Amino acid sequence: MAKTVSMGNPRDRKAYIITGPTSGIGRSTALELAEHGTVVLVGRDRGKLDELQKTITQKGQHAVSVVCDLSDLASVRRAAAEIVALHLPVVGLLNNAGIMQMRPTTNALGWDMTFATNHLGPFALTEALVPHLPDGANVVFVASAVEDPERKPAKAVGFRGARYISADASARGEWQQPGGSKMPGADAYATSKQCNLATVMVFARETPRLHFNAVEPGVNLATGLGQRDANAFVRFLLKYIIPLLVPLLMPFMKFLSTPKRAAHVITKVLIDASGQTGVYYDESGHPMLGSALVRDPKFQDRIVAETRAFLSTIPA
Repeated sequence: MAKTVSMGNPRDRKAYIITGPTSGIGRSTALELAEHGTVVLVGRDRGKLDELQKTITQKGQHAVSVVCDLSDLASVRRAAAEIVALHLPVVGLLNNAGIMQMRPTTNALGWDMTFATNHLGPFALTEALVPHLPDGANVVFVASAVEDPERKPAKAVGFRGARYISADASARGEWQQPGGSKMPGADAYATSKQCNLATVMVFARETPRLHFNAVEPGVNLATGLGQRDANAFVRFLLKYIIPLLVPLLMPFMKFLSTPKRAAHVITKVLIDASGQTGVYYDESGHPMLGSALVRDPKFQDRIVAETRAFLSTIPA
C-alpha cells in the first residue's frame, strides 16, 4: 500500500511521480523535485523508499511512496491504481528507473529483465496514468543515446546501437544479429532505450493535451546502473574513485555528467510550462536527435503498436 507522512495538506501542492528514486540520478532528481511539490516515490524496495521519504519530510517537504516492481506487470497495475487513489494534483511523471544487466535474467513471465524494467513496465505505467493526468502535464522518459549505432562515445565503450526485432522477441531476450555488441547487456539496454524514445514520439502525437519528452542524462559513471552485476573491485572504483575523476574530465568530455547535473536538467524539463512536446533533450538540456531509425514515424508506430499488442496478452 502507498505510504505517506502528513505534513500539512499535500493535496494543495503540485505532485510529481518518479520511478527509480532511491539511487543515482533518480535520488538526486527526487530531492530537487521535492522543492517544487509533493513527490510520489515509486520503487521496489520499501526500506529505501522509507529512508528517502524520511529525508524529504525532515526538510519540511512532502513525499508519498508506492512500492512497484516495473518488471512485474501485475505490480505496475497495482501501483498505478494506488497512485490514482491518492487523488493528488499530479502534473508530472518521470520514467527514470532502469537497469543494465551483465548477466541476463528473466521475470516470472519469462521476460528479459532489462527490457521489462526499462520499457514494458514504464510503458504500461504511463498508459495507465495518462487518462488521469490533467491537461498540460509533463511526462518525461530518461532515454540514452546508446540506442544510436553512430554515437561515437557509445561505440567507444562497446555499444553497437539498438537491435530491435519485435516487442515479443525483445521480451524473450532476442536481439537482431549480426552486428550486435560483444559487451554483455549492451544490446538489451540499447534496445529498451530506443523503445523509450519511440514511445515518447508516438505518445506526443497521440495525446497533444499532454507533453511527452525524453532526456539523455549524459554518461554518469558513478550511478548504480550496472553495479549490481559488477565485481567488488569495479564497484569500489565506481563508488569511490570515479566520482573524483568525473569533474576533472567533464571540461574535455562534454558527454560526461553527474547525477546532480542530470537531475537539474531533468527537473527543468519536468516542470517546464512552455508546452514543448516530442523533444529529445541532451545532457545540457538542448534538443538533440536520436538515431536515424528511431526518427522514422513508421518505426516509432510499429514499436508502440507491438508493445500494446504484446501487453494486451497478459490478463489484468
